[in-house]
Amino acid sequence: MSRSKTILILGGGVGGLVTAVTLRKQLPRSHRIILVDKAREHLFQPSLLWLMTGDRRPEQIVRSLDGLNKKGIEVIRGTVESIDAEHRSAVVNGKTYTGDFMVIALGAELAPESIPGLPEAGHSFYTLEGAAALQKALQGFGAGRLVVLTAAPAYKCPAAPYEAAMLLEADLRKRKVREQVQIDLYAAEPGPMGVAGPAVSAAVRGMVEAKGISYHPEHQIASVDPQNKKLHFANGVEAEFDLLAYVPPHLAPRAVREAGLVNEAGWIPVDRSTLQTRFEGVFALGDITTIPLKMGKPLPKAGVFAHGQAEVVANNLVRAITGKGQPTTFTGYGECFVEIGEGRAALGAGNFYGEPTPQVQMKAPSRRWHLGKVLFEKHWLWRWF
Repeated sequence: MSRSKTILILGGGVGGLVTAVTLRKQLPRSHRIILVDKAREHLFQPSLLWLMTGDRRPEQIVRSLDGLNKKGIEVIRGTVESIDAEHRSAVVNGKTYTGDFMVIALGAELAPESIPGLPEAGHSFYTLEGAAALQKALQGFGAGRLVVLTAAPAYKCPAAPYEAAMLLEADLRKRKVREQVQIDLYAAEPGPMGVAGPAVSAAVRGMVEAKGISYHPEHQIASVDPQNKKLHFANGVEAEFDLLAYVPPHLAPRAVREAGLVNEAGWIPVDRSTLQTRFEGVFALGDITTIPLKMGKPLPKAGVFAHGQAEVVANNLVRAITGKGQPTTFTGYGECFVEIGEGRAALGAGNFYGEPTPQVQMKAPSRRWHLGKVLFEKHWLWRWF
């Protein structure tokens, strides 16, 4: 048997969770698996859109990470204060943890404060607290102008703001106040889900506009006036709102930025097949990474990719430690449900590593794909906990 090894996993989101549980199932208990996260609970983020519309309660879409201790995973709750990638160690709550291997899956932090006035003016549906607050605000909203905003051109879950606009529109119709509400979607990017290709982008835009939602691409927000409820864009355009729902800018956690791990774009570059960083024995996966595609844009930040990458990293670590199994590579395949409201969803799926452009197709909205997302939510929360 190989000498006992320690795998240090930073982050308990999709990537970190899948890595830890997969390793624990495949490695003998003599090997130590440490999972670090600042939160006590794992949040199933795709369901925040349903929380926003009142179709889920917070307790339905979270699970305690403490339960992983019973599986033989050491869960450390705390903030990663610093990382020494060369020595595969991290300081958490003043204590240093070191591994024979390190997996960095800390995700992207949300930075609404980087846009003056944004946090005070609206609700971020990318957090549990923000989605719940938006749902509460919606209960008393029956007339005026609703604005959905992406504050930066790149963000995780590329379909989410477009889904949000359509789900909010459906909620207004359900409450019979749709005719009294104008809905505008201001996007910093030139089109929906651009990395998936022009056909998919056009399809999503068509779904949005078919619901009477006004779409305004390439509007980069510069500042927000919370008192007068005005949006100020970098192109000189101003817009008013009565209720604002937004996707905030993202950045890598401070400990990652200060560790010399990120590139000029602010994210960790990795080998696109193995997720290995430039440091031996150190891997990064999920939203914290950047993987350039042939088309010139990076692989989108999405849970489906974090999941696939985690399985590859875990499999290869098992092989490195035990000598058993075959090496595996991440292929760039991904799929995404696109909720449009009223119990219907579309499905985009394909090879994002395709050249010269990703080979992604969009399946038309149907109740089948909505049910698929519901079943996936239930399966995820059951399988990993």
